[in-house]
Amino acid sequence: MKKIIAFAGSNSKNSINKQLVTYASGLLDDATVEVLDLNDFELPVFGVDLENEKGIPENAHKFLNLIKSSQGIVLSLAEHNGAYSTVFKNIFDWMSRIESKTFFGKPMLLMAASPGGRGGASVLSVAQNRFPYHNAEITGVFSLPNFKENFSDGKLINKELDSELKKAVSEFEKRLEHASTTQAS
Repeated sequence: MKKIIAFAGSNSKNSINKQLVTYASGLLDDATVEVLDLNDFELPVFGVDLENEKGIPENAHKFLNLIKSSQGIVLSLAEHNGAYSTVFKNIFDWMSRIESKTFFGKPMLLMAASPGGRGGASVLSVAQNRFPYHNAEITGVFSLPNFKENFSDGKLINKELDSELKKAVSEFEKRLEHASTTQAS
């Protein structure tokens, strides 16, 4: 069984992105999924002076080790003012001080959900441009607009969007299989 980590780039207790990432990761076959909550990895706001005084916090090491020990990542980013949420950017900044290639070449299904019609398009664009520099192998991108109209009772209720997500999950699984076959040889 493949070990997958899934998380939302949000610290909201009622995160729509956490709901999406939980649903999407539940579609995976032959995988053990650990859904992480960024609230469990509290960190001070990154700063070079703080790092020089106190070093890198343990929670940054813990989160990075979870990425490193996984075989794939399912991530749904919250969009705040067209970019990552502060909590995600902060953990990302801390981890990059330990290892600049924070995603270790792991296959990643990248998603975003939003209450509006653009479905997190801006943050997805930022991530698609930035994450490859940090060694992410983005296997697919999925955008969920108008969350309340398209998602209910823990699942996608819009059949077209659900079909699109299932295709992205299928491609992610193929890349996971390819990655594990490559590593085994």
